[in-house]
Amino acid sequence: MPFTVYPAIDVKDRQIVRLSEGEMASATVYGDDPAEQAAMFGKAGAEWLHIVDLNGAVEGKSKNREVIEESINSFPGRVQVGGGVRSRSAIMNWIEAGAKRVVLGTAALKDPDLVKSAAADLPGQIVVAVDARGGFVTTEGWAETSDMPVVDLARRFEDAGVAALLFTDVGRDGLLSGVNIEATKDLAEAVELPVIASGGVAGMDDIRALKKASGSGISGVIVGRAIYTGRLKLKQALAATT
Repeated sequence: MPFTVYPAIDVKDRQIVRLSEGEMASATVYGDDPAEQAAMFGKAGAEWLHIVDLNGAVEGKSKNREVIEESINSFPGRVQVGGGVRSRSAIMNWIEAGAKRVVLGTAALKDPDLVKSAAADLPGQIVVAVDARGGFVTTEGWAETSDMPVVDLARRFEDAGVAALLFTDVGRDGLLSGVNIEATKDLAEAVELPVIASGGVAGMDDIRALKKASGSGISGVIVGRAIYTGRLKLKQALAATT
């Protein structure tokens, strides 16, 4: 299957930030113009962009809608948006704003019927975020850890028509410590759905290793802090996927 690199823009209080292990208090600001950053990622050749409303993820409703809409409009490719999307109206609002995919995380655990009905009505446009800490699913912007094993949640949606699973090892996110390739591969091999890796990308070694493992069902990777700190050049990462 094709392997896709998704540069990420995480928005908190209208600014571009990266968190460490999902902790809001750990936010490092990397810019104040998400739309401009989206355009730059497009110029570098990215075909997909991943945007997260971090305030929304914690509060359960969008708090940065205006700047995210501007970012969608300024990016020449396709955009997937997540963060606090927990209702059919919230899903449709992002689709109507131009998002090609909507990412559902907390709702996947707490309202699986919402996810299944949306995936049925919007085939290929719903992504289920499986965010894990110690192998168990986290919710509410990673603030809470459930007793639901990652694989059990993922299997709920195998036949639902979702586009992909987005798997994040929360304990590595934003730390530049390397992706948890084994856990990502294990999940990809356990379900009949493409899996997008996320959390801890440190550089080209991670991109190459994930691409090499793509035969197991890993279809792409989200990259954030490594790009913003200069440890990874987006153009180089994109070139390695062809």
